[in-house]
Amino acid sequence: MSGTKTNLKASISWVQGAALTIGAVLGSGVLILPVATAQLAGPAALVSWLLMGLLSIPLAMTLGQLASRYPDAGGIAAYARRAFGDRAGAITGTLFLGTVPVGAPVCALIGANYLSALFDLSSRQVLLVALGMLLIAIFFNYRGIQLSGKVQVAVIGVVAAVLLAAVFSALPYIEEKAFFPFAPHGIVPIGVSMAMLFWAFVGWEMVVHLAEEFENPVRDIPLSLGVSIVIINIMYLSVVFATIGTDAYLGPANATALAGMIGRGWGHWAGAITGILGFLTCYGTIHTYMAGFSRLVYAQARQGDFPEYFNSLHEKFQTPHRVLLVLLPIVVTVLIMSEWLNLEIGLLIQFPGTIFIALYIIGMAAALKLLTREGFGHYFVVLALIMCIAIYSFTGWIGLYPFILGGLGWFAQSIKRK
Repeated sequence: MSGTKTNLKASISWVQGAALTIGAVLGSGVLILPVATAQLAGPAALVSWLLMGLLSIPLAMTLGQLASRYPDAGGIAAYARRAFGDRAGAITGTLFLGTVPVGAPVCALIGANYLSALFDLSSRQVLLVALGMLLIAIFFNYRGIQLSGKVQVAVIGVVAAVLLAAVFSALPYIEEKAFFPFAPHGIVPIGVSMAMLFWAFVGWEMVVHLAEEFENPVRDIPLSLGVSIVIINIMYLSVVFATIGTDAYLGPANATALAGMIGRGWGHWAGAITGILGFLTCYGTIHTYMAGFSRLVYAQARQGDFPEYFNSLHEKFQTPHRVLLVLLPIVVTVLIMSEWLNLEIGLLIQFPGTIFIALYIIGMAAALKLLTREGFGHYFVVLALIMCIAIYSFTGWIGLYPFILGGLGWFAQSIKRK
């Protein structure tokens, strides 16, 4: 295992950047949340998805502006450093340590469970499939971002094609009466659904860690994010529209309900399509998150905030290989422990999810200081900041998690400065 302190290689095109972004944002939520929100708000769930899609625009584009102006693998931690000083950057970097090491194994278990429904796997086989997903993601990220980007383009291409084909097959079964009454439970569930949907629009922040590796960051990062926003919203709204129009959400179980919707057009292939989509979307999320996380740790080590050991790139592949190699036993341990202790996946995923909201708040606050206050861009930043703070208020006691990690980061920095 060799390493050298060279710069990250600029090799990501806007197409690969868009695929990596879509992979980070488009998780298993596309298979579960359309049904869950429709059961909560009825046909009015369409409003929740549309509004969240619109609100994601200022969030994503603000991060795009920061990344293109300050291309740094540290991402939000680097922006916090520029805006508020070295200690703020170091503490922000510490927050990221509570995301991927927990979120990736949980996402792998979700993806493996989708295949389990298709192949009737045992619990041990589900664990092995999840382990395989993590190993494959680490392998491709270890071999280089160019190969990793190509793999993600292929994965997202298949997901988009199959998902849209499934939606189109259900179109003949959509009935106008399914959309009335439009808001059977009132207006309040629309807002509750929006808070739930924040998890379906998390992921933009992981791509900014790859900013140094874009061939032309000023042009390609905003382009990648812009294309991603359009594609993600089209896929989300298409699935929600078909789910409501076919009354598929009226069934008792979320995953089964979606399979029922797909089954209107694909018959007995519905289970296979649902299983494959669930597996691929989860893998796509893991793939990009590991890429972004490894760059973040490398950048923090380069700044002196994390151990010097991680300030090294592979001589041949120019990747933060040491980060990935250390991450491997961590995610495997979390995977085994979560399965062994039979921990609830829904609860586990809320911990990294809450940190991501906190990171968005820090990123938007940094943008207020770093970006120009002229034009509509400034209002975009303010809107995104208000949105993130409002949603954070719904996190409950788990909202203490980022403060605990941030406190540990502050304590570590205090010891280091003495």
